Amino acid sequence: MPTDLAPTDCVPPPPEAVAPLMRGLMLLRRLTDADGVLSLSELERTTGLARSTVDRITGTLARMGYVRLDGRDVFLAPRLMELGNAYLGALGIPGLLGARVDALADELDESVSLAVADGDGIRFVHQATRRRAMSLSFRIGDPLPAERTAPGALFAADWAAPDWRRWRARRAADPRDTGFPAGPGVVPGVMAPADERAAEEAFAARVARAAECGWALDDQLIEPGLVALAVPVRAADGGVACVASVVSHTSRHTTESLREALLPRLRAATAAWEEVLARETPAPPSPRPAVGLADWTHASKQELGRGFVESLARGLTVLTAFGEGRPALSLSAVAEATGLARATARRALITLEHLGYVAVEGRLFRLTPRVLALGFPYLSRLPLPQIAAPHLAELSRRVHDSASLAVLAGHDVRYTARVATRRIMSVHITVGTRFPAHATSLGRVMLADLPPGTRAAQLAGMEPRALTPHTVTSGPELVAVLERVREQGYALVDEELEQGLRSIAVPLRDRTGAVVAAVNVAMHSSRRTVEECVAEVLPELRAAVTRIEDDLRTAGRFAHVPEV
Repeated sequence: MPTDLAPTDCVPPPPEAVAPLMRGLMLLRRLTDADGVLSLSELERTTGLARSTVDRITGTLARMGYVRLDGRDVFLAPRLMELGNAYLGALGIPGLLGARVDALADELDESVSLAVADGDGIRFVHQATRRRAMSLSFRIGDPLPAERTAPGALFAADWAAPDWRRWRARRAADPRDTGFPAGPGVVPGVMAPADERAAEEAFAARVARAAECGWALDDQLIEPGLVALAVPVRAADGGVACVASVVSHTSRHTTESLREALLPRLRAATAAWEEVLARETPAPPSPRPAVGLADWTHASKQELGRGFVESLARGLTVLTAFGEGRPALSLSAVAEATGLARATARRALITLEHLGYVAVEGRLFRLTPRVLALGFPYLSRLPLPQIAAPHLAELSRRVHDSASLAVLAGHDVRYTARVATRRIMSVHITVGTRFPAHATSLGRVMLADLPPGTRAAQLAGMEPRALTPHTVTSGPELVAVLERVREQGYALVDEELEQGLRSIAVPLRDRTGAVVAAVNVAMHSSRRTVEECVAEVLPELRAAVTRIEDDLRTAGRFAHVPEV
């Protein structure tokens, strides 16, 4: 069953629809529903496609960087998030309000979310969660049924008769909400299919109350123990742009105490956010150079032959034509942005509209929240070690030595990901291991990037000790070493942590340019000279880090990427 239901799921596709694009999108949805990984045989079974077709689609998606193939398994890759980023960028709300939502969550010490309407359901477009033993598990892009959420009642307050008919049809077709895998299914006594009429009346009453008072509550409708308070955020035209909700647990609040304690503060915050949205004047579509798709698809076809599905690649590229400054585009603008012929762009847009990923307003096209169903919920929660892991494996394979990722933890480095080589004599370090930062290449590239005052304070708090006869322990000498590391952009440590151990590291930066981690290659000193490390390993190391940073920039554009 699809991730979420839409009328188009049961409507025959138009004659102009691009069948390979439809198949590729279905495959991406199946991977999303399976939390990012399925075997090729499982994809064959769940999609009903022939194995040869599955192979061609996954080969094309791998070429685009949207999936990763590992043996017989297919994994969603962070680059796929560029499709969801296109929708979120075009929407504009996460970019304008995201930092303000995060600040409110810090102030209230509760999870705060922004949701938009998606048919008769909702989707989250921003999450600011609290780290607790019982924390919010819903993710950006997760769909939830309107009747089981506080935001849903506020959106439903604006429903017309056709919207209610669509909601009833969906309830009749899927009374247990299996089309919403983010939810827990039917909660005993809540919206039970055996009492559908009472359930509809209860929801209608909640919608009426929400329309009257301008806020809504979720008293354990979506999950036992979970309570939420929601307030609409209105656009300049008075319509609901999104809904902000504060989510807590019954161990902390009842719905009544949640309303009494937080409603005034939530209303004050959303009023300020409405002013932000009102000040934001719509910008004309920003210029966007064509992506050179024709040359790229031609080269891909030459390399992969029948294994590359050109129409699928072109169709998915249409989604990336939208974004910040490009919320609504004409057919001509889409064709120009992608470099596609108008006829090709038109067929792709017709297909995407049929599947519910694009909406048409006169002569303009807009992305819908359903684009977030393409991998975003799973990928938006990937931590940095998981993003880096396949790149570390490839780096280790290319240099035939161990590769590691680490973060700065006080005066130490802590290993968060690692790929070791199989060799009789190799470097054995496990994830979670800590070493003094001053004596490691990983620590030195991170210390070197600190602002001078912060670095001086960090060094002043250290007590560098000699781990081998070669360890630098002198304060002035260590300062000079770090300055040299900062200038050259890498650190090479030779037998300072352990005799016979040589390593070289480079910093890893997020989309703001800040160093958030470091990657190194470690080996026995007999494997390579210092000069060979710089000449042979450093270029491969830098290339791997560039690939990790590319994924991190995509993943971190509208979602928080945990460092561990």
